[in-house]
Amino acid sequence: MIVIKSKQDLERMRVSNGIAARVRDEVASRVSPGVTTSELGDYADELIRKAGGKSAFLGYKGFPGQICVSVNDVVVHGIPGNRRIEIGDIVSLDVGVLIDGFFGDTAKTVMVGVTDPSLIKLVRTTERALEVGLAEARVGRRLSDVSHAIQRVAEGAGFTIVRDFVGHGIGRDLHEDPQIPNFGKPGRGPLLRDGMTLSIEPMVNMGCADVQVQTDGWTVLTKDRRPSAHFEHTVAIRDGEVEILTK
Repeated sequence: MIVIKSKQDLERMRVSNGIAARVRDEVASRVSPGVTTSELGDYADELIRKAGGKSAFLGYKGFPGQICVSVNDVVVHGIPGNRRIEIGDIVSLDVGVLIDGFFGDTAKTVMVGVTDPSLIKLVRTTERALEVGLAEARVGRRLSDVSHAIQRVAEGAGFTIVRDFVGHGIGRDLHEDPQIPNFGKPGRGPLLRDGMTLSIEPMVNMGCADVQVQTDGWTVLTKDRRPSAHFEHTVAIRDGEVEILTK
């Protein structure tokens, strides 16, 4: 687990995560009917390179995509390909950037002409769960206070929390300790302290919480094939409060 102590390293984290956030939002603006997920990945790669960074995901443990593009019942780690976006889809974009030795990581779920109230509720609840979790990420809180807040919002709205995949520490490595589950009892785990940098990312399902990893070794689907939403911010805990680096 990295603890950022110098202003220079914190600024590097701000840069990498700022780029990740801009790429996330610019790619999100391209999500529309008829666009393929590979076109979204290619556009992200172009933006990351122009910013002087490189994809944190491409080649990571063999992952073949520049970003993750997960549609509908794909929870996370969707590989960009020939799948065309359609009206009514929800599309989760997960962007990772490496620049100057530090990683940025962020995700959001985009609705494409969605009119189904239950699907809108799923996406908005997941985003709200992240916001509530972030509010707990400050000095003196325990890690599970973040987890519990996310779970309370998601399950309180009638949805389920994915338990097989979690948030994580981040800094000089993409995935560092501590792991950050999106469920659990409050008041447990390590104390949060100044200098911690964390990627907090609720993954919320409309149906059951169970997931299945496909034969490609990456694509994670809901077991019941019902939709899933995903949001992620990377934060730095500093001066007792949380700074959202990917806002």
